[in-house]
Amino acid sequence: MSKSTNIIWHKAAITRERREAKNGHKSIVVWFTGLSGAGKSTLAHAVEDRLHDMGYRTFVLDGDNMRHGLSSDLLFSENDRRENIRRIGEVSRLMMEAGIVTLAACISPYRADRQLVRNSMPLGDFIEIYCRASIETCEARDVKGLYHKARTGQIQNLTGIHSPYEAPENPEMVIDTDKLSVKESVELVINMLSGKLKLLNQDSDCFKTIK
Repeated sequence: MSKSTNIIWHKAAITRERREAKNGHKSIVVWFTGLSGAGKSTLAHAVEDRLHDMGYRTFVLDGDNMRHGLSSDLLFSENDRRENIRRIGEVSRLMMEAGIVTLAACISPYRADRQLVRNSMPLGDFIEIYCRASIETCEARDVKGLYHKARTGQIQNLTGIHSPYEAPENPEMVIDTDKLSVKESVELVINMLSGKLKLLNQDSDCFKTIK
């Protein structure tokens, strides 16, 4: 990929730390990965709902939603998938710099791509959560009808059927979404995040500690 030339990086007068102080909490990127139908988006939105109620500034970057706009020019070849994850990673990093707890939910099938996103962020600011479910479970759910279309030849390059999915080797957390309820999964994520989303404004009534 060619890169732009004759450009410089402009440092913002308002830093991430100042934005975090204004928000009353740290910012972070929580990256949900897994097969289609594994429950990534469902879990990400449920976690966001809980954090929002607790006073955190949040936003979910859903893989499908990103393809409606930012990545609408991309298809599902290996190169296009990699570029899609690069873009979502860049947006996630910028939103984290803006002081927001960012929850990205996308298949992101390749380990190398997820590692590149991790490497673009300060150590400890990228939290990878593997939403683990068997291909049989995901196909039985077939939330979007993709597996049926793949099996009947209507679509190609579906991850888990035609294209590989490389499961994380050392994620911060594994959630067995074919065994746990959404509520149980949310509790696990919230408990894991409790030591990472430390509140900065301890005296404010509008922010509550994760318990």
